[in-house]
Amino acid sequence: MSMRIRAAALAALTTAALTAGTVLTAPAAGAAPKAAVPKFLSASQLPPHPSSSWTAGPVTEGFPEELGFCVSTEGVPSYDYRYRQFRTDLDTGAVQLTVVADTAALAKALAKHYDDLIRTCADRIEKADPDVEAEGRDYGKLPVEEGARVRGLHTETSWGANDISLMSVGRDGRTVTVVQWGQMGDFDDAPVAAFKKTTTTAVNKLY
Repeated sequence: MSMRIRAAALAALTTAALTAGTVLTAPAAGAAPKAAVPKFLSASQLPPHPSSSWTAGPVTEGFPEELGFCVSTEGVPSYDYRYRQFRTDLDTGAVQLTVVADTAALAKALAKHYDDLIRTCADRIEKADPDVEAEGRDYGKLPVEEGARVRGLHTETSWGANDISLMSVGRDGRTVTVVQWGQMGDFDDAPVAAFKKTTTTAVNKLY
């Protein structure tokens, strides 16, 4: 989907994300020290655009609002989030989030939590706004490090906005990464194979 979904759809998606709810256990006292800072994708590692090159923004502290459509920090410990945005000259964008948990067990739970939010996002969108039709698809697991999973989401509004996104969650030890790609269109416009390659690169590149 485009990085800025139409205003009414954005409100519905944000509401849907905040109503999702798996609460993870907070880190225990005396947890292990922070790991090395994970690395991010470069612009050339995004799915190729047929008519525009990708531009990568700086790595930024915080949680990207673009992921608030389906993924949020609600019910999650106050980790240090970092992200990087990507854009083309046209209506296509992407974002990568990384977060380092205190233990591998917490990272595993966090990855499952994010994947569950993405898996249930379409249903939550439709419940939140009757003017938006949404469909999710599961594109399967990827055998990289501790694993990754790719999913797709298509939304269409009653006034004609039509957006497609691909989202993935992957983990390497104590680090979880979420990648989202989006543009106007439907499932036929989604570069699934290229996005799987991007996800594999993102997880392998963390360390």
